[in-house]
Amino acid sequence: MPLNFTTYDVFTDTAFAGNPLAVVWDADALSDAQMQTIAREFNLSETVFVRAPENAQHAASVRIFTPGKELPFAGHPTIGCAIAIAEARHGRGTTHDLIIVLEEKIGLVRCGVKIGDDGASFAEFTAPKLSEKAGADPSIEAAAAALGLAVSDIGFDAHKPSLFSAGVPFAMIPVASTDALVRAKPTIATLSDALGATEIFVYARADRQEAHSFHARMFAPEIGIAEDPATGSAAAAFAGVLARFEDLPEGWHTLPILQGVEMGRPSLIGLEVNIENGALAGARIAGKAVKISEGVLFV
Repeated sequence: MPLNFTTYDVFTDTAFAGNPLAVVWDADALSDAQMQTIAREFNLSETVFVRAPENAQHAASVRIFTPGKELPFAGHPTIGCAIAIAEARHGRGTTHDLIIVLEEKIGLVRCGVKIGDDGASFAEFTAPKLSEKAGADPSIEAAAAALGLAVSDIGFDAHKPSLFSAGVPFAMIPVASTDALVRAKPTIATLSDALGATEIFVYARADRQEAHSFHARMFAPEIGIAEDPATGSAAAAFAGVLARFEDLPEGWHTLPILQGVEMGRPSLIGLEVNIENGALAGARIAGKAVKISEGVLFV
């Protein structure tokens, strides 16, 4: 059974940067086991399987797989898939503004897409679930040991290790400098035993002169991702971290995240956070994507 696929680099406007994504079209006949096998074959952070929607007014039903498991929601597949569907239906080379609704396991995700005329298109979506605490805070000592860092490397300002989820739980580990971020490296196979989650988001505050607000890395070796160039679901969860540890005034705040530099795949994740009555009230994730390849799978 031949199936068409397309690959995109997401959270970048430059080919061969950002986070690669495979989009498999017309995947309705595939079983869960087949989708997991195909995701392992692509061996990218995530592979998206596009299926017919339950509601004809929506663009597609979407299944998202890492090489090791299925996810209910993920940011770079949502951005990449929305752009892929928009470009497939409306073409490239002229500017279009569209609203696309994806049916994901977490629920409906409404995406705004702007098809670019320069090879890179843009998409933005509202996080389908507000970030919330996902467990007890990991200890500073456990975080340092798990990442091969000194205790003095962990934390800055009010930030300390925490667990947050906007659909996928992440251990959020702040480090005191970008130097510590570069040195971070998982030292144990089962990070979840030490930190409470299989996905580990390590972040530092960016220098004031930078165009981004935070610099981050994400490790998830237990689910087949040694390191991820850009993690939109982590950015959505990070909104809860910012609401807890940053003294943000009321209203919307733009706090972009740079990720993937240490892998040679720089990625810029747009993150907007809304604070109302001192609490997180909304988050938006945004980014560009570039089409890289297309082909046929024989399943």
